[in-house]
Amino acid sequence: MRRLLSSLLAAFMLFSLSACGGAGAQTPDAPPAESPTEGTPADEEPEAPAQVEPYSIFDPTVMPEGGSRDGVAYAAYDGVVEHLFFHPVVAYPELAFDGDKQADGIDDYMVTADECRKILQSVYDKGFVLVDIASIWSETATEGGAPKMVKNTLYLPEGKKPLIFSYDDTNYYPYMLENGFAYKLVLGDDGKIASFGKDPAGQEVTSRDLDAIPILDKFVEEHPDFSPFGAKGCLSLTGYEGILGYRTQTDTKSWTAAQEEVRQKEIEAVKPIVAELKRTGWTFGSHTWGHIRLGTKSLETIQADTARWAAEVGSLVGPTQILFYPHGERPDGDDWKKTGPVFQYLQSQGFRVFCSVGINSFSYIKSDLCAVICDRLHPDGTTLRGSEKVLGWYSQFYDAREIIDLGVRPQREVRWAP
Repeated sequence: MRRLLSSLLAAFMLFSLSACGGAGAQTPDAPPAESPTEGTPADEEPEAPAQVEPYSIFDPTVMPEGGSRDGVAYAAYDGVVEHLFFHPVVAYPELAFDGDKQADGIDDYMVTADECRKILQSVYDKGFVLVDIASIWSETATEGGAPKMVKNTLYLPEGKKPLIFSYDDTNYYPYMLENGFAYKLVLGDDGKIASFGKDPAGQEVTSRDLDAIPILDKFVEEHPDFSPFGAKGCLSLTGYEGILGYRTQTDTKSWTAAQEEVRQKEIEAVKPIVAELKRTGWTFGSHTWGHIRLGTKSLETIQADTARWAAEVGSLVGPTQILFYPHGERPDGDDWKKTGPVFQYLQSQGFRVFCSVGINSFSYIKSDLCAVICDRLHPDGTTLRGSEKVLGWYSQFYDAREIIDLGVRPQREVRWAP
């Protein structure tokens, strides 16, 4: 019965997310560098965690009361669950940082493949282990029968700390293709997820070393204790330029039979990629279809966008309970102090975990409806170049001075002392 319940919960929890760079946009998201405006609210206390069984998605064999498995002791953890998010990584710095109009934006909001590997090694060395975002909170009923979210007690290998990874913009927008990024995800000759793209000489390259997703897959293969429950990360998807490098979107202005034929071929091509990602511990979340600003767009626009995401993205990756705010912009202006009509609508569509951007991994369970709000930190050029104060926010994960590769990045200001 427990495995049946786990399977049903797994099917229920797999509900998707999307990327960063709104329809027609040519630059990535701009999360705040030092502003504390999205930090932990000072006058609200998170609700006490409840004893709820974790990890039913990836490994239902871990005992909820702790215990030992394969010689590893598991202990209860009720502390902060850290959350880092990335954009697609730069595969070829010489193309990304070539002085064109995109170079500074890429420098601000991305890390290189080599920097990504160094970050992974550092968080691993510091005792973090990967957990799935869907395992942190559960929906339950109050004494009066109303649904609410509760924070689960996690059971981790003794001495380890939980870490969520999420990845925005894993759509591989057209502007990325000429600026040193991978073009799409593919299955390599070994059947594993790899990236496909072109090197600076224009030669086609299939690799597991040039994109954040296969880089993490390889790292976990080499360090399986980094992911004791099989979790990898949550991919935040938009839809206006397709998903995962495949142009699965429609165009509302005009659409021909020939275009639809091409689109259907792209849909069939991405299905095995989605299946392999799910099989190997990746999940999906919504970043809205058009990367729209949830704090300023009308409710009608947001309703149409949400329906389109479900039709064009959710139909491919499955439903999701996770919504990542484009630009970190909160619905109705302030989603933790009030619950406005936009937030209510989004929650009614099945979203339960709402992720913004901030200076710490703050989370807050709402008391007026079934939802949890959380912030995540952003390893990127803005924080790697940040002040001593910013470096302090990330010091539990890595020393930015040891991560940033100033030899390949543009010659711009660094705000920390050498």
